[in-house]
Amino acid sequence: MSASGQKTDLANFVITVEDIEGTFSPPERPVVMEQKELRFVPHVLVILVGTTVEFPNKDPLSHNIFSISNSKRFNFGLYSQGAIRRLKFEKPGVVELLCNVHLEMSGFIVVTKNPYFARSETDGSYRIVGVPPGRHRLRCWHERLAAQERMVQVPETGSVTVDFSVGK
Repeated sequence: MSASGQKTDLANFVITVEDIEGTFSPPERPVVMEQKELRFVPHVLVILVGTTVEFPNKDPLSHNIFSISNSKRFNFGLYSQGAIRRLKFEKPGVVELLCNVHLEMSGFIVVTKNPYFARSETDGSYRIVGVPPGRHRLRCWHERLAAQERMVQVPETGSVTVDFSVGK
């Protein structure tokens, strides 16, 4: 809880297993990052390298979505309600999304090199399934905090709990 008695929102932390290499197939169907009520929905989207993302405009006005992030630079130009833009993300990293028309809009796409990732719920909980047994390096990212890393030993059977601290 915060000092004011309100619960702290712990959503949109991205937890990734960093040290698993290999070739992984992205989903066949595009995933969606909407523009809705002058927001990106979801605010943070986590995808595997090679995934195509659709950007439908569900607002009754035009948007111009762009990014100057090193892992993916693009500019869709102005497009109106009902239009959809598509883009394939081929390099791992964090892509910040902005709108030239609505400066208050921001969102993020976190592109990972393997499918072992999760985005936290509002209570901070997350679950990454199918991680091979062994010692692995987990990374926790949030748009407003420094990234954190933890080493974890994943057992042959069962599960393991890894907590990350949230700064003040």
